Amino acid sequence: MSHAERKIRFAIVTCSDTRELTEDDAGHALEERICSRGWDVASHVIVKDEVSQISQAIVDAADGLGVDVVLTCGGSGLSPRDVTPEATRAVCERDVPGIAEGMRAHSMQITPFAMLSRAVCMQRGTCIVINLPGSTKAATENWEAIEGVLPHAASMMAREGH
Repeated sequence: MSHAERKIRFAIVTCSDTRELTEDDAGHALEERICSRGWDVASHVIVKDEVSQISQAIVDAADGLGVDVVLTCGGSGLSPRDVTPEATRAVCERDVPGIAEGMRAHSMQITPFAMLSRAVCMQRGTCIVINLPGSTKAATENWEAIEGVLPHAASMMAREGH
């Protein structure tokens, strides 16, 4: 199966103290973009901005659902409640810095505030976890920067080769 044909399974974890699933515009925008590529969203949940809750949601999606990609949405800025990178590091083994660097480089073409992002990308087993911003505009701009590399990343993690 070529990378282009690979059906990727996603989980979306929105990190917010205030948002409910019905109000998760950024998460829903990501879901639409994923489905438009013919990929699957196995799970879309909201968790509080707490390291333990975010970490558990990542583990549940990666290990329990066996998704290829976990997209976190929100909690990667400078607010004291922004703890998504810490939660991601707590449950992942390997850093994948190029994706986070690529998102920031892409976003820097749009706004200098992109340099304030603390987003990380890491690998947990055969799953890649990518921190995206919480705003719909920023989340979709970051998605545009990375969507093209995800089939290759998923294939590599599944030991399908180049």
